[in-house]
Amino acid sequence: MSGEAPERTLKVAMLGCGTVGTQVARLLTERQTDLALRSGARLELAGIAVRRPGHARPGIDPGLLTTDAEELATRPDIDIVVEVIGGIEPARSLLLAAMKAGKPVVTANKALLAENGEEIHGASRDTGADLYYEASVAGAIPLLRPLRESLAGDTVHRVLGIVNGTTNFILDRMHTSGAGFSESLEEAQALGYAEPDPTADVEGFDAAAKACILAGLAFHTRVTAADVHREGITEVSPADIASARTLGRTVKLLAICERSEAGVSVRVHPAMIPRSHPLASVGGAYNAVFVEADSAGQLMFYGAGAGGVPTASAVLGDVVAVARNRVAGIRGPELSTYAGLPVLPMGDTLTRYHVSLDVDDRPGVLAPVAEAFARHGVSIQQVRQASRGGEAQLVIVTHEARDAALAATISELQALPVVRAVASVMRVEGEGDPS
Repeated sequence: MSGEAPERTLKVAMLGCGTVGTQVARLLTERQTDLALRSGARLELAGIAVRRPGHARPGIDPGLLTTDAEELATRPDIDIVVEVIGGIEPARSLLLAAMKAGKPVVTANKALLAENGEEIHGASRDTGADLYYEASVAGAIPLLRPLRESLAGDTVHRVLGIVNGTTNFILDRMHTSGAGFSESLEEAQALGYAEPDPTADVEGFDAAAKACILAGLAFHTRVTAADVHREGITEVSPADIASARTLGRTVKLLAICERSEAGVSVRVHPAMIPRSHPLASVGGAYNAVFVEADSAGQLMFYGAGAGGVPTASAVLGDVVAVARNRVAGIRGPELSTYAGLPVLPMGDTLTRYHVSLDVDDRPGVLAPVAEAFARHGVSIQQVRQASRGGEAQLVIVTHEARDAALAATISELQALPVVRAVASVMRVEGEGDPS
């Protein structure tokens, strides 16, 4: 009867109890009544696997802690396994063991899904165990389920977005304060937005793993981490930010997944986008993602992309979905890879470049530079020149061309006698996108 607490109890095992896991445990306890009414069964936290059981965990019952993660994940009385350890191992082995034992799994592990997604999905398919991972991309933002379910009857052509809050905070600070990368990173670390070792974020590994997951769901095609072209933001300079501002643009680290007649391309790199583009106004540690589909048109998802509580919200949403499936005796949808589209190398991807050159300040300099672009079939859209003493800075924005042709052009420019240095190269995105 509506409003009455269900009699059935489902036992939940949690692997890991860090920032996210602590919040999942707290919310499972605090919202137990509502979660039971929503899922059709009482959700009982039956055990938590940790490496250091003596570590202080306020609000966590010490009696739930165990160091034997595999025993917990395969225990006969466990109904749902939640993995919030992160990384590849031991998470991979534990999830495979849990699914082999028939346990449905909820995970927030983007790195594992990007590196070993085929194996993990295969285990889910072979064992009939549910696999849910909404929290692996964009924190609290409902993004994966719309791609997997709500848009299942549509054709998605493009997914474009900001999927890493740390890098977005750093670039936002560089834009608003004029600070360099190092200073902005230090501020992000002081505020807790960046880890002591920020490599996964600032070098684009985190965003690339998320782009891999997004592309697989959007295009019904198997995509691995190795398929994703990745560039981080460590080389973005205040001069790049200033140049973007002069051109009416701003710099963002973008995950870009595109489908064309030739196949799909998946890439992560910093890019200049027009200030009129909605992504340009996404500040701080927030995430935002555009999805473009045949019938649905342009959709935008925006919200908190990281943090213990927002990510725990997504984990709990998956736990409720799995619990409903258990109560109904059904399983959730599997990952569809029927399309089997080829993943294009970066060199075949169509992109645009913003190129800043330090050149001799004398007549005739532009001619050999323009000839270098022409030889590789790259059309110039915009040229801007500023003199400073005996040198000049030449800023060139290209039309769309194959990335390999643009890269070859840069190599030739570096060898030209009139070019003292290629100061910076950055891709340009967002022209013609919604504004």
